[in-house]
Amino acid sequence: MLLDVEESQLVLVDYQTRLLPVIADGPAVLINAIRLAKLAALLKVPAFATEQNPSGLGSTAPELQVVLQQSGARMLSKMQFSAVEEGLGEWLRPAPKPVQGNARSLPKHLQKAPMGSPRGSIVLAGCEAHVCLLQTALDLLEDEFEVWVVTDACGSRTERNRDAAFDRLAGAGVELVTTEMVAFEWVRSAEHPDFKAAQALIK
Repeated sequence: MLLDVEESQLVLVDYQTRLLPVIADGPAVLINAIRLAKLAALLKVPAFATEQNPSGLGSTAPELQVVLQQSGARMLSKMQFSAVEEGLGEWLRPAPKPVQGNARSLPKHLQKAPMGSPRGSIVLAGCEAHVCLLQTALDLLEDEFEVWVVTDACGSRTERNRDAAFDRLAGAGVELVTTEMVAFEWVRSAEHPDFKAAQALIK
């Protein structure tokens, strides 16, 4: 199964100024998060970001924040470790809009309320892999999303915790991918109109 750009949404978890300095391979993790955000903007993939207890852990790293703002990404502040517990699921799968007017007077095909976003594949990355990322991923699975965790854009304070998170996520049915996998699966072909721009982002 390959990622489909038309079915994808990107969620970046807790790339915050007071957390990143203690994350193993933090600079590389942040660079890949920025690449993902730029790819999402390029290919018009809806993007979301979270901040855990921002008064304590600071705001999103400025270089990532700029890209997120330019792409119109929504930011969720949270205290729960799982962003789903704070309403992320409702953002990713909006409730159906109520039918306007007298439903009986509408043609049958319009009487049903339109469904929420059909984008059920969540491309997920963030910190810490074994806490907020893990709990968010497992809750998204519970809500029947497909979850794709981008391993080279994830981090924890120790590699052991990060790797334990990946083991547990894989066992639960999460697809483990890399930033380059996401890029090439989203464009699929060297003939894609944005292929060269996407390739430049990951070089």
